[in-house]
Amino acid sequence: MTSEHPVLETRDLTIRFGGHVAVDAVSCAFQRGTTTAIVGPNGAGKTTYFNLISGQLTATSGKVLLNGEDLSGLSVAARTDRGIGRAFQLTNLFPSLTVRENVRLVAQARARRGYDLFSVASSHVELIERAEHVLAEVRLIEKADQTVAALSHGDQRKLEVAMLIALQPQVLMFDEPTAGMSVDEVPVVLDLIAGLKRDTDRSILLVEHKMDVIRSLADRIIVLHNGALVADGEPAEVIASPIVQQAYLGREPEEETVDA
Repeated sequence: MTSEHPVLETRDLTIRFGGHVAVDAVSCAFQRGTTTAIVGPNGAGKTTYFNLISGQLTATSGKVLLNGEDLSGLSVAARTDRGIGRAFQLTNLFPSLTVRENVRLVAQARARRGYDLFSVASSHVELIERAEHVLAEVRLIEKADQTVAALSHGDQRKLEVAMLIALQPQVLMFDEPTAGMSVDEVPVVLDLIAGLKRDTDRSILLVEHKMDVIRSLADRIIVLHNGALVADGEPAEVIASPIVQQAYLGREPEEETVDA
């Protein structure tokens, strides 16, 4: 880890649902240019923690800070505008529009070209060029004129990454990016995320269950268990720790670690 100020930080971040504490006073700092995997057993609070950072849920207490600015009272849209970008599992795609139009709309919104997002694309040449540049980056340029509904599941996930890139966020958040993908499709998306890692101005947060994915991408692992942060460190160290072997992998510490 570097000594610079964190790009993203949570301080005592907590949310309660009735008497249940889903995220319990999690304090964690994320440095620019790093990729952090957030792991833990089912129900550990991983996605809830993501939702608190991106604004889908409002914290009971605690703070979310981006470059030192407190975002805790801001909406999802305002946090996106500040620089937090989150990839959802296909929920933000426009299935009846073309691949190019989907990315162009995001680029247009980012450029603040008014509220008429469905205006004629030919009047936004520079936005189309930006969209095509991003589509080339994720290897979808040859399918730019296809409708989203006609894409395979793997290509839709690639489009989701393209739309996230078009937002130009400082923090990119991926919640199980390989979920539901075939064995052949997984390496393509992993390669895309690995490419994003090369931009040291960005930070990546990744919720993932597959340990082979975590090993290939993460610089750091944090572990949540019953909503609390219980481990934080380099992948090899954290994966080998008793708390991960028992709570996350369901194995005794002395057993050999294999891919989950």
